[in-house]
Amino acid sequence: MKNIVLKLAAPIALLSALTACAAEEAVVIAPPAVDEPAGSEHSATAIFAGGCFWGVQGVFQHVKGVTSAVSGYTGGEARTASYEWVERGDTGHAESVKITYDPTQISYGKLLQVFFSVAHNPTQLNRQGPDSGTQYRSAIFPQTASQRAVAEKYIAQLDASHAYKKPLVTKIEMDKKFYAAESYHQNYLTLHPSDPYIVYNDAPKLVDLKRIAPDLYRADAVLVHKAM
Repeated sequence: MKNIVLKLAAPIALLSALTACAAEEAVVIAPPAVDEPAGSEHSATAIFAGGCFWGVQGVFQHVKGVTSAVSGYTGGEARTASYEWVERGDTGHAESVKITYDPTQISYGKLLQVFFSVAHNPTQLNRQGPDSGTQYRSAIFPQTASQRAVAEKYIAQLDASHAYKKPLVTKIEMDKKFYAAESYHQNYLTLHPSDPYIVYNDAPKLVDLKRIAPDLYRADAVLVHKAM
């Protein structure tokens, strides 16, 4: 379980060493063969879960076309939508990120490509890096039937291409409500770049995003100013 207590900044040499040996490696994958068609709407929502929400949020805050990325909980009831409850592992919730994006700038399929290739390892069942439990599962929470179809076909495409050494375990869960996490979880990667957990598990994801998808990378993070 990740430590939410702020840590002392690690020495520069240690930070460099940890960054060089990230816990999860990015995988270069093809974009989805089937994607949502471009439309005229300028705002849509996607909800993904891929382990600790600190890293997933941090990655999508640096993706062009994303206007908001909020850490939270999805899959369980409102009464258990808190860090204290979710960390028990039996609430049905997953640590998740609600992404608001402009479909005229980035498609749902492109978001999925970042999700699968950079944000987490979709072949790990109920765990990511040092964190284990169903609250750290790989999951997609489609907001429309169209999103569900794109996600299902993309998972099938990636499995058929053998882009990963093991099959994807990502679950697709419909009709689940998102609840914003506590304020101290928002913008965690940006606010605490020297936290050893961030240095080892999450900072390398930004390096990978810039390397693998430079056309999607944005240097300035779009931050949460108030929990949504």
